[in-house]
Amino acid sequence: QVQLTESGGGGGQVGGSLSVSCIGSEPVFSNSAIVWFSKAPGKDREFVGAVSWNGENTWYRDSVKGRFTVVRDKAKNMVTLQMNSLKLEDTAVYYCAADPAIAMTPLTSPAAYRYWGRGTQVTVSS
Repeated sequence: QVQLTESGGGGGQVGGSLSVSCIGSEPVFSNSAIVWFSKAPGKDREFVGAVSWNGENTWYRDSVKGRFTVVRDKAKNMVTLQMNSLKLEDTAVYYCAADPAIAMTPLTSPAAYRYWGRGTQVTVSS
């Protein structure tokens, strides 16, 4: 079974920073785009950002552009979502996802992804 696992997150303050990281089973993890989704209370899971299999390309939803960065650290076999300039509305459970069919440009629908982590909580307070 392909496993994805998130770590990090926790509590942060408005204007501050947090990061969440994802590790996963090979070869899927290194050969697939790693895609981040968030699920706020009462809302559907929503695309946040992604990094291509080779770490050379990233994509973000408009509301996080300029604040969040997705980086693939090949040496650590880890993908990190760095969250800066936090806002209250960033509060959500954050999931990483991957699918062997998606190596580059991500699809924003959660239904496109076969493999998921269990999620990690990010709570932003003032």
